[in-house]
Amino acid sequence: MATFVTGPHIPQPLPWTVAVDNLTMVDKVPPEMLHLVDTYWHQFPPLDTKWHTALASTMGLLAFIAIVGNSCVILVFSTTKSLRTPSNLMVINLSFADFMMMFTMAPPVIVNSYYGTWIFGALWCEVYGMLGSLSGCVSIWSMTMIAYERYNVIVNGLSAKPLTYQGSVGRILLVWANSLVWTLAPLFGWNRYVPEGNMSACGTDYLSKDWISVSYIYAYSAFVYWLPLFLIIYYYTYILKVVSEHERIMREQARKMNVVSLRSADHSGGRNAEIQLAKIALVTISLWFMAWTPYLVINYVGIFGTGSISPLQTTWGSLFAKANAVYNPIVYGISHPKYKAALRQRFPWLTYRKDKMDQTSIVSNATAIDQCETRT
Repeated sequence: MATFVTGPHIPQPLPWTVAVDNLTMVDKVPPEMLHLVDTYWHQFPPLDTKWHTALASTMGLLAFIAIVGNSCVILVFSTTKSLRTPSNLMVINLSFADFMMMFTMAPPVIVNSYYGTWIFGALWCEVYGMLGSLSGCVSIWSMTMIAYERYNVIVNGLSAKPLTYQGSVGRILLVWANSLVWTLAPLFGWNRYVPEGNMSACGTDYLSKDWISVSYIYAYSAFVYWLPLFLIIYYYTYILKVVSEHERIMREQARKMNVVSLRSADHSGGRNAEIQLAKIALVTISLWFMAWTPYLVINYVGIFGTGSISPLQTTWGSLFAKANAVYNPIVYGISHPKYKAALRQRFPWLTYRKDKMDQTSIVSNATAIDQCETRT
């Protein structure tokens, strides 16, 4: 069988212009990595060069957007006095996790796509898998905490205990501690991090059928996917219920008074700001679950053995998961008026100019958010 090696560790890129019918996905894997590669992948031929090019190009584009976008969120939220609220500390933590994901995940994938396999050795495969899992876990639990805070403010209202800086920092530390427990476990024998089917990235081992490996996938998916999902559904169910009831009462009262609406900037601004922030969090969380669900399905297909998984499927499942780091700064940039106003002031070349009416709307909405955040 032909091999293409330029040194003891780094393989030469495959000559894609020649026939590779007798090669498999595993033939280019460095010898010290072979113990991590499941025999399942030996049946697949190498991916065509167009898929490696598409993966590297897409990852590079997503990384650029995510790094710039999340850097802007971190900078603006941490340096704008009116945005430095306890609840927004969790927004900064969320953006940091997303920044870390693409900053650490994208460069290795791009390099490995050029070589057609993982070239950085077994240790860095484990580090890569751990960092990807850690940033994803911190991201979802940060958004769960944001959802809980919206639930606490909107549903409990004035009876809710205000969030303090100490309380927010405590929640952030809890999120990181919980995430570290789950993502360090494979380094100590509970499952392991291995090359994925495309051999360009590493993740959890969902093909081994021993109980140690399978139990980790069960537990991880339960506490990092399903539990946050159920909590968020619970929080937003009650948020929507309270908002709907509030709107119904407002309409009935307006009808009794023979007026079109009871709303005014002075009386409904805080409530509208809470609803607006809840919508932002809901959209962000929905996009996160849309991103990670394909990867969860791939893991379940692997441990249950209910279907075939191709290297190409693992490529796009992993890419969809990492793409969640792009959504958050876009959602906050479009939907958070006060952030948008601060971003325009700091980086006017990043935003388009508004007419006078839009500027007035931004100031009004920003004032409303101020009133909401003062309560938190």
